[in-house]
Amino acid sequence: MNIGFIGGGNMGEAIIRGLIQSGVVASNRIHVYDVVAQRMDFLAQTFAVLKAASLSQCVRTCDTVVVAVKPQNIQEVLEEMAPAAAHRPLVISIVAGIPLLRLEAVLPSGTPVIRVMPNTPALVLSGASALARGQHAEDAHVETALKIFRAVGIAHEVPEKLLDAVTGLTGSGPAYVLCFLEALIDAGVLMGLPRAIASDLVIQTVLGTALMAQKTAKHPAVLKDMVTSPGGTTIHGLEVLESRGFRGAVLGAVRAATERSTALGFSQSASKLATPA
Repeated sequence: MNIGFIGGGNMGEAIIRGLIQSGVVASNRIHVYDVVAQRMDFLAQTFAVLKAASLSQCVRTCDTVVVAVKPQNIQEVLEEMAPAAAHRPLVISIVAGIPLLRLEAVLPSGTPVIRVMPNTPALVLSGASALARGQHAEDAHVETALKIFRAVGIAHEVPEKLLDAVTGLTGSGPAYVLCFLEALIDAGVLMGLPRAIASDLVIQTVLGTALMAQKTAKHPAVLKDMVTSPGGTTIHGLEVLESRGFRGAVLGAVRAATERSTALGFSQSASKLATPA
């Protein structure tokens, strides 16, 4: 596989690191183009990847192209890509809010396109990604995309209509978890712990609990009950969370983020990104 990256920001860097560390793609098969020359220099020096002389060269050279640019730049990027994509490479977009139909409308007819919603823990190779295939993407294309994003965590295929829910859940989810971490740390400080110690204990508690849920594959309620003794400290703490609507607040946050993602998607669709022939 020759894989190209249009955009070498944090997420592009994370994917490159994962591909190389996992052995999925050798560094000399990875091509990068970014409008910031210093960014390409950094990636080439850090990972020994190849710098593309231009966006068009990057596309022409590769059979898989990952588009990782800002949504406001996607139209000009697609228009520049199109003439160089006559060989119909697999195009994987991680650009938020840009629907498959809009991507397909600008690229050459028949180009396989896959849209992916990754999340920021991919930066430490622990991401959770979901992808949706376009009308010309076949099973082999999906397998390629899954292999790429499983190099930086886990990845699942879903219908495109569910990507807004994925955005509200795992795209925004790290912020919810970090807010919870911050609150727990502050609670430890409130109870007299030095902040550095409270932070270390809380982060390890959350990390260990998540790993326990993953490795045991037990329902979270079962694991919760294991630490909740009758009349004990945990059940008294849980009573306060329940009385203050903890679960409802989480459900509401995911709903609000999902609905906002949907609204942004409609806004992008209504804009003049492309006019199908």
